[in-house]
Amino acid sequence: MSLPCVGVPPNALGQLSCFRADFYGCLTGRADALFELTDALLCSDGPVKTLVGLALAPEHRRGHGALYGALNQGRIEVARLRRVLASVPLPRAADGRLVLAVDVSPWLRPDAATSNARSFCHTYGRGENKHLMIPGWPYSWIVALETGRTSWTAPLDAVRLRPGDDLAAVTAVQVRELVGRLIVAGQWREGDPLVWVVVDAGYDVMRLTYLLRDLPVELLGRLRSDPVMRRPAPSRKEYYLTHPQGGHPPQHGSEFIFKDNRTWGVPAAETKTTTTRYGTAHAQGWDRLHPELQQRSAWRDHPGKPPVIEGTVIRLQVDHLSSGGDPKPLWLWWSRPTATTAETDLAWQAFLRRFDIEHFFRMIKQNLGWTAPKLRDPKAADNWTWLVIAAYTQLRLARPLAVDLRRPWERTVPSNRLTPARVRRGFRHLRAKIPTPARVPKPTRPGPGRPIGSKNRCPAPLYDVGLELATGQPYRRPTHHKTGTKPRRSS
Repeated sequence: MSLPCVGVPPNALGQLSCFRADFYGCLTGRADALFELTDALLCSDGPVKTLVGLALAPEHRRGHGALYGALNQGRIEVARLRRVLASVPLPRAADGRLVLAVDVSPWLRPDAATSNARSFCHTYGRGENKHLMIPGWPYSWIVALETGRTSWTAPLDAVRLRPGDDLAAVTAVQVRELVGRLIVAGQWREGDPLVWVVVDAGYDVMRLTYLLRDLPVELLGRLRSDPVMRRPAPSRKEYYLTHPQGGHPPQHGSEFIFKDNRTWGVPAAETKTTTTRYGTAHAQGWDRLHPELQQRSAWRDHPGKPPVIEGTVIRLQVDHLSSGGDPKPLWLWWSRPTATTAETDLAWQAFLRRFDIEHFFRMIKQNLGWTAPKLRDPKAADNWTWLVIAAYTQLRLARPLAVDLRRPWERTVPSNRLTPARVRRGFRHLRAKIPTPARVPKPTRPGPGRPIGSKNRCPAPLYDVGLELATGQPYRRPTHHKTGTKPRRSS
């Protein structure tokens, strides 16, 4: 039974078919096997638990050996695929601007001693909700956010972080290249609202603001609750009027201490908004605040004095949380020096939409099985990551074409509110309406393999978990206090 195409925009099926053709053109090595593996990922029933299980899907007409061979020896023209992703229709905010969310999600491989380029990844919620450092491959993701209550995003880029990479520097290059592709694709033109880049507390949002100062973007990120900001320095005329005895004018103004409300003063913008999930949201904004940077850490090699990076600090306080926890105030940094009350409202609402990227991570891990394969080569992991991105993009383009194939115990939802998992249920029927560019496999015989009883004479090399400081110095493992020996490496 195929899906009825009633009330569907006339270009919806064409956009999906065009993307599939462009995606096939990006596969330059073992293209047919990679493309059919992506179709099997989309059309398999239920969550993907193992990679070899996809070889049993009818859409994968090749053997399981071709599946692993495609990931290990296949080639994907990533630069071309990135341009294709930037050219598809993207979601936008209420005022028509693009809102990009940046975050890191790890592919944990604690037992993969034969896998290279692993780093210690920060995880939370494992082992009695503890913060743990587990070996794996961290990936930096950039997705475009939608408006309203939705779990949909538009993945645009993914970069695997190597040991010793500077997160801020890698993110700046990643955002710069993506914005360039969006401009070439016509997604942003001169006169359009600036693109917002939303990051969480793990990023140095001030440094990203400085590194991306020449792009049409604005940074919006969460801050800790204990920093100290500075107001603008007074002009010479203002200083000498208050200090007639003379002296050198200061480089920074008075302090703005987050934990001391006596230093806040009158906010430049203040608003209260009634929400359905958090009660009354009270937002306050103070403009033209900047951190007092020191010439150390990331600014140690900066030529001259550290720059003065002005922005707007927003404090958001809600009545209650949906989880029932204590609603602590949320502090945000916005790279726009001054903002009106309406703009401040849009800013904190855009930041709350950043948590949609967590729904995206949950979808690709639990349903599409992004971290399920036990791959050894990190290049094969990169190939699998781009296949997952292409599969999710096809689900997003198939939203207007999908029909809710709900389970008897599930609630009925409108067709425009279907989740990615529900759209994936009916993709097999939709695929029958779309021509497949993959060629029919040729009949072959399986290879003889290694003779029974023979030993493996080419064992895989073992790799330590690489962790190198941003300064280029190797990381030294801590020694035990009692014995003074290094802890044993986990296999």
